[in-house]
Parts: sequence; structure tokens; C-alpha cells
Amino acid sequence: MKIATFNVNGINGRLDVILRWLKETAPDVVCLQELKAPDEKFPQRALEKAGYGAIWHGQKSWNGVAILAKGKEPVKTRSGLPGDPDDTHSRYIEAVINGMVIGCIYLPNGNPAPGPKFDYKLRWFERLTSYAAELLELDVPSALIGDFNVMPSDIDVYAPERWREDALFRPEVRAAYADLVSQGWTDAIRHLYPDQRIYTFWKYFRNAFARDAGLRIDHFLLSASLADDLVAAGVDKSIRSLPHASDHAPVWIEIRD
Repeated sequence: MKIATFNVNGINGRLDVILRWLKETAPDVVCLQELKAPDEKFPQRALEKAGYGAIWHGQKSWNGVAILAKGKEPVKTRSGLPGDPDDTHSRYIEAVINGMVIGCIYLPNGNPAPGPKFDYKLRWFERLTSYAAELLELDVPSALIGDFNVMPSDIDVYAPERWREDALFRPEVRAAYADLVSQGWTDAIRHLYPDQRIYTFWKYFRNAFARDAGLRIDHFLLSASLADDLVAAGVDKSIRSLPHASDHAPVWIEIRD
């Protein structure tokens, strides 16, 4: 089974790229982030025509997450992360697919840091960590997938010295990610490639993609049973080079059925 994540940076503006990628790679499950579209503007018909059922949690102009399943409808189990009823951001959606719990995440960016946006990011991380512990207690195959907006270590960023004070790399954020993983989750990419520089995001300016000046901020965290069945992982970098592409590339893993 192939599971993918893709921060699309605007689902309707990049729909042609998304559909091309789905046709070429045919993932079984897809987590999408940064839809930048309200619920009524989600391109359900186009995705159904491509062979995918979908659930989504949209928001006008900002945020937004979705889960796609090839040839079936995902069974939605949650929209929104628990712990703050006043948080209206569309950043988490969850479904059961083939007996797995799939949580799709778009964690806050947090810049500028320090500041209110950074404080919100840390609070959101705390809520995620608390809820992730509940998922592990269920003892069912689970995965937390998406754009975490954190580079966990120096190997995950092309020039660590330039990013020390950025909200994606500050020690508080890296510590929060480490605390989450330490509950019993496996970082799939780093598990398979412990020493390799692998990037999933490249800024649009200063020729970042051509220079491979990237960041690894899109992650798969797997519960123990899924981690045991992990067989492959990669990044579809060619999609990032297409006209009108997102600044992220799709990332994928394969697990034994």
C-alpha cells in the first residue's frame, strides 16, 4: 500500500498538477494540506473522476486539509484537533482506511518568532502530542501524516546556521517534535534513511529548487505495527519542477498490506 502526503499550496490553482501526479503514481491514500479553499470549493468531482473518494476540512484563503482514498470513501472520524474549542483553523482531519487511522496534519508555521503566532504553534503542538498519546492507547495501526512545519535535525535543512531563529527550527519546536516521536512513533523517512539529506520543500525564490536548498518538513509518523511493515519511502521531486507547482513535493511511503 502506498500512502502519500502533499502540501498543494492551493488545491484549485494546482489541480492540473495534482491530477497528473495522481495518474502517474496512483497512491492508495493521500493526505493533502494547505487547500486554501472553503468546503464548497473543494474539487470533489475532479478527484472522483480520477478515482478517489475524499473527505476534507476547508477554510477560505488559508489552511485546509483533506484525505483521499483510491477506489473508496474514507470514513471520517474527526475534523479538527481536540483541546481548544476556540481554534477555528482547518488543520487536522482524520479517517479510517483499510483498518488504519490516518491523521492528516497542517501544523502552524509560527513565524515570526517569538510572538503570538509562535505561541499558537507551541500550543497546537501540545494538543497534538496529547491526542497522539490517545491514538497510541487505542492499539490500532495509526499514522500522523502531513506538513509539520518543523525540521527535526540539522540534516533536515540545507543551511542550519541560517535557520536557528526561525519558527520551523527553533529549539522549542524541535523539542516538541522529539517529545511527540518519543511516545512511540517512528519517523518513516528518517527510519529508512538515517543519514541522508532528503528535502520536501524548496522556496520559490533565489533558485532554491535548482540549488537543492531545501527543507524536510513533511513527515510520516507511524505507530509500531505500521512501522514494522514499512518497506520504502521517497519524494517525487519531479513534481516540484513542473510549471505552477507547489513549493512542496509529494512524499510517500509503502507499507506491506
